[in-house]
Amino acid sequence: MEKYLTVSALTKYIKYKFDQDPHLQSVLIKGELSNFKHHSSGHLYFALKDENSVINAMMFKTAANQLDFQPKEGDQVIVEARVSVYERRGSYQIYVNKMQLDGVGNLYQKFEQLKRQLTKEGYFEASHKKAIPKYPQKIAIITASTGAAIRDILNTLQSRYPLVEPVKISTLVQGQQAAGDIIEKLKYADTLGVDTIIVGRGGGSIEDLWSFNEEAVVKAIYECQTPIISAVGHETDTTLSDYVADVRAATPTQAAMIATPDQQELYQLLSKSQNYLNRYIMQYIKHARQALTRYQDYYKFKQPTLLYEQHIQKRDDLDRLLHSAMEDIIQKKQQRLELIQQRFRLRYFYDEVKRNQLTVQQTYEQLEKQISRILALKKQSLVQQVTALDTLSPTKTMLRGYSIVKKDDDVVTSSHDLHKGDYIKVTMKDGTVDAIIEKVRCKDDDR
Repeated sequence: MEKYLTVSALTKYIKYKFDQDPHLQSVLIKGELSNFKHHSSGHLYFALKDENSVINAMMFKTAANQLDFQPKEGDQVIVEARVSVYERRGSYQIYVNKMQLDGVGNLYQKFEQLKRQLTKEGYFEASHKKAIPKYPQKIAIITASTGAAIRDILNTLQSRYPLVEPVKISTLVQGQQAAGDIIEKLKYADTLGVDTIIVGRGGGSIEDLWSFNEEAVVKAIYECQTPIISAVGHETDTTLSDYVADVRAATPTQAAMIATPDQQELYQLLSKSQNYLNRYIMQYIKHARQALTRYQDYYKFKQPTLLYEQHIQKRDDLDRLLHSAMEDIIQKKQQRLELIQQRFRLRYFYDEVKRNQLTVQQTYEQLEKQISRILALKKQSLVQQVTALDTLSPTKTMLRGYSIVKKDDDVVTSSHDLHKGDYIKVTMKDGTVDAIIEKVRCKDDDR
């Protein structure tokens, strides 16, 4: 009985061997996370498996807090761990110190890190976004020269807005040299004076689209002065170029639709505008005709002398007032002169009187000239107004051979207002004629 070991003793010995083996103190393992559990204590419990084997693993809270991603079931990871034995169960397991995503997962991790960094630096803020021109003349298209993306964009532009001129700029869209080529083509397109730049490619894996996640490409898009539409991948694909661009399109076709108006909608808008203008012009003409009719019926136009009679009388009144004022001034000056002559000896003030007389004479002459000039201008203006009114008077019109037809003291303006047997009065330049209608001929019938 003394030769038999207890289970605990054997387990402790095996654990001792594991713990003493330097090759098991730090091993690098890659595999898929399985049965992943995040314990309330903060420790992580999971299994690491490949197509043939499974090994249990755990990660203490202190190490788990250092992770820069959130592990989940099915993640492909690379871990640095220590191999040991859990005595209570008598099974070996690994204690993970470090963990990172493997392969594609690593790209997603890099994507999230760079997204957080650029967001913090303000590259994705809406305040930096530029508006897309509504009616572009030129659009630069930066994509591969072959493939569905360029065909979709060109076909959409042609069908929606054939007035726009597409400027095709071929670029690499994947591979090690793609990022540098995209940056070079962006800078070139920004110098062409185009209205909008569309940059993108068709769909693909994250590795295929990675050129559009490069930090240098994001910053190149940000620095462009021309508005940019990003159309990288398909609807479910998202790149950092989509975040920094002024507008993100789910597909290259949608990018072309965002960049241009629809010609059918423009035709409808033009048709509505034309109808509105036609209605406005007809309404304007109607109001103008109504105003003209009111002016023609205005009583002063029928008797043009009413327009200038008052002005003639007012001019005469002003002329009398002006002469009266001048005579009054002269009389006062003469009275003052007489007073001065009476108070002082004439021989001492003779020269002063002469000068005052000369000043009065000059003032009088200037007033006469000014009055004459004003009266001449007023007369000229009056003549022009009288001439203009006389030209518009009914009398002048009748002198040119026209006459005025009245029925029951109302002016007849249409042949439809007359009927056979009606009594009418025709006013001519030198008299009036009473007549009876024998027959009426209208343009649209024969009565």
